Amino acid sequence: QVQLVESGGGLVQAGDSLRLSCAPSGRTFSSAAMGWFRQAPGKEREFVAAISWSGEITDYPNSVKGRFTISRDNAKNTVYLQMNSLKPEDTAVYYCAAGMAVTRNVGSYGYWGLGTQVTVSS
Repeated sequence: QVQLVESGGGLVQAGDSLRLSCAPSGRTFSSAAMGWFRQAPGKEREFVAAISWSGEITDYPNSVKGRFTISRDNAKNTVYLQMNSLKPEDTAVYYCAAGMAVTRNVGSYGYWGLGTQVTVSS
């Protein structure tokens, strides 16, 4: 069974950095667009970043643009989310997802991980 596995979450202070990783098990996603989403308690899952299969196209919402960077290493079959200048409002469970194209639409991603918790204290 195909599964995406996220890692790298944790508890940090405001202003700190974290790097999340996502690696699939069961198959390669080197030809898929990859995305990161997050969900805070009581809120809907929201788009954080996406990257095309080649890495040439990326997309971010204004809330993280300039602070977060998505990248991928297809040789290692791994996608990363570098998060700098973290804020308490970044606290959420972060999910990795694979899809056909770079999009902000949750429903366009067919494969999901179980998530990793990121907590930013003030």
